[in-house]
Amino acid sequence: MSLLFDPIYIRGKKIKNRIFVSPMCQYSSEKEDGKPTAWHMVHLGSRAVGGAGLVMVEATAVVPEGRITPKDLGIWSDEHIASFARIAKFISEQGATPGIQLAHAGRKASHDVPWAGNKVLSDGYGGWAISGPSPLPFDTEWPIPYQLTIEDMNCLAKAFGDAAGRAVQAGIEVIELHFAHGYLLCEFLSPLSNQRSDLYGGSFENRIRFPIQIVDEVRRAMPENMPLFVRLSCSEYMDQGWDIGDSVLFAKELKLHGVDLIDCSSGGNSPYQQLQTYPGYQVPFAKQIRSGSEILTGAVGLITDPKQAEEILISGHADVIFLGREFLRTPYWPLYAEKILDSKNELWKDQYARAIPR
Repeated sequence: MSLLFDPIYIRGKKIKNRIFVSPMCQYSSEKEDGKPTAWHMVHLGSRAVGGAGLVMVEATAVVPEGRITPKDLGIWSDEHIASFARIAKFISEQGATPGIQLAHAGRKASHDVPWAGNKVLSDGYGGWAISGPSPLPFDTEWPIPYQLTIEDMNCLAKAFGDAAGRAVQAGIEVIELHFAHGYLLCEFLSPLSNQRSDLYGGSFENRIRFPIQIVDEVRRAMPENMPLFVRLSCSEYMDQGWDIGDSVLFAKELKLHGVDLIDCSSGGNSPYQQLQTYPGYQVPFAKQIRSGSEILTGAVGLITDPKQAEEILISGHADVIFLGREFLRTPYWPLYAEKILDSKNELWKDQYARAIPR
C-alpha cells in the first residue's frame, strides 16, 4: 500500500490516511452569526465521503471581531456547539476525522466577502474596529488597528481556550491554531507587524510569547490524547521579516508546549511579499521543520497529483499532505488517488459503488 494511504497515529489518535482537507473559508454563515449551515455540511461532508483522512473546518473566529468577514464561522458562544456537532458527527460516521481551525483575523478583519470585492468594511457600516499587536495597517489604504493591551490579550487567550473547549464538546477530534497568512498570531510573530516595546515585542522570545500563551490555553482545554496542530507561515518573503530559521526555532518551542504537527504554509503578512509559486513550492518548509525541529509536518501548496503527494511522503519531506484548491475542484480526489497508487477502490461508499470505474 502507498504511504499516502497508510494510517497515521498522532497522540494516539488514528487517522485513516494522510490526505488532509485544508481549512478553506467559505464565507457562508447565512445570518452572520458564525454558525455553519447546510452549505458547510455538504461542503465538508462531501470530502469525508470522498475518502479524506481528516476534514478541517475553515478558520473559525474565537470572538466576533476576529472574523475576516461578517460571513465567517465562529465558535465564541455555547450556542454554536450544536451546529458544529452535526457536521462533526457526519464526518466521523464516514470514517474521517473532524478537525477545526481556530482563528483571529487581527488587522485583516472586517472585510466584505471576496466575490463582493473584499473591500474594507468600516465600523458602523457592516464592519467593526480592528486590532493588532501594533498600530500598523496591513497596507497604506487599510485602517490602522487598535494596539491590543495586555488585558485584551489575556481575554483573547481565554477566548481561544473557551473555543477549544466548545470544539471538544461538538465532537471535533483535532484542533489547529491559525498562526499564518498575516492574521493576528502571525502578526505577533513578525518583526515587521509587531513593533511593541513591552514583553510581547522586540526579541524573538518576546514575539512568540503571546502565541505560546494561546497554545497553553488551548492545550489545557483539550483532552491529553487529542492532537493539536499549528498552521504557520514559515516565511513571509520579506527582508528582515519572519523566515524559515525562525520557524524551525518556533516549532521546537511549540513541540515543548504540546503541539503535535506544523501545517507548513507561508506568506500573507505583507502586500509587498516577493513570492513565486510552483507545484509543491512550500514543501521545502515542511522538510526543514520536520528535520530541524523533530516534529510532524504537513505539506501544502499546489499539490495536485497523487504521485507528487506520494513522493513527498516517501522522501521524508512531510508526514501528511494538505490539499486545498484541489479538493474544491475534485471532492473525491482520494478515490482516484487510491486507484492510481494502489490499484484499489476500497474508499468508495456502498451508495456509490455502482460508479466504480471498471
